[in-house]
Amino acid sequence: ALYETHGFNKAVESHLNFYSKKYREKFLNQLSRAGRYLGMMAEIFRVRNLPEELVFLPLIESGFNMHAYSPKKAAGPWQFIPGTATRYGLEINWWVDERRDPVKSTIAAAEYLSDLYGMFGTWNLALAAYNAGEGKILKAIKRTNSNDFWTLRNTKHIKRETKNYVPSYIAATAIALDPESFGFENIAYHTPLEYDEVVIDSPITLATVAKFTDTDIEKIKELNPELRRWCTPPNISDYTLRIPVGTKDIFLSNLENASDDELFYVKFYTVKKGDTIKKISKRLRVPGQAIIDLNSLGKKPRLKAGSKLMIPFNPEKKSPASNSKKPILKRKPAKETA
Repeated sequence: ALYETHGFNKAVESHLNFYSKKYREKFLNQLSRAGRYLGMMAEIFRVRNLPEELVFLPLIESGFNMHAYSPKKAAGPWQFIPGTATRYGLEINWWVDERRDPVKSTIAAAEYLSDLYGMFGTWNLALAAYNAGEGKILKAIKRTNSNDFWTLRNTKHIKRETKNYVPSYIAATAIALDPESFGFENIAYHTPLEYDEVVIDSPITLATVAKFTDTDIEKIKELNPELRRWCTPPNISDYTLRIPVGTKDIFLSNLENASDDELFYVKFYTVKKGDTIKKISKRLRVPGQAIIDLNSLGKKPRLKAGSKLMIPFNPEKKSPASNSKKPILKRKPAKETA
């Protein structure tokens, strides 16, 4: 069915040989890592009536590495560039990069691929557009008067990377669907992703989350790869946090009994005459937008001398802002998710 949909030729055969021979060990590692996410991704694609084998696209995009980052500033398992990510509802700022969120990025990828298929009518062209961008494929179709990918591939109107992208996907997917036929036996697939969820109404450090769930901070980071800092975003009133499966009750209990200074720290900076967000940002080495977000200052903040600004502060690292640390004093209890 895969070859019926996409085709089989020397280009596909060449990539099959590459993945099963020269690139064998790395590809084996990527297949193993895929086991963690395939079930979740397949369900997202199934609900949207998309071909489930599209879940193997990250094999050629990122190797199922949530932290993959390309020279073109594409990130996450589906390698979204910032513009496309924003268009499909993924948040990117100093605090989070939702392109690295395995669930949210997969939903965005499913929606994008669905739109591309609606635009081009074939999965080969949709995949080519996923790689090159819609505009370049539309232009190539117009110049060649052909809507067949393999015909376009034999012209100069698409780049070499895109010419290789579709046969690479076909080959990687063929192996992933039937690894034993290509000599990949006894694959140690990673354990499928499992977690509990809680909704945090106030920011909390990841170190504290680890403490409250009796695990290590690396496990919390692994479950929440979208988090770029040491804490949940302080500018979001309801943040859904993933914690190890089976730890929801103990986490909520520990959170309810926690003192404020266990949760989240900020520095307090006193605004001086002539200060601007840009000047403060440079002095304290904290992005201006992070300061604006934390203090809810709006798009054109006006600072008043003598007023105090909260500055993001990692308690595990020395901050240039001041030598004293104070917690945010008010917080709300966490909510259980359904």
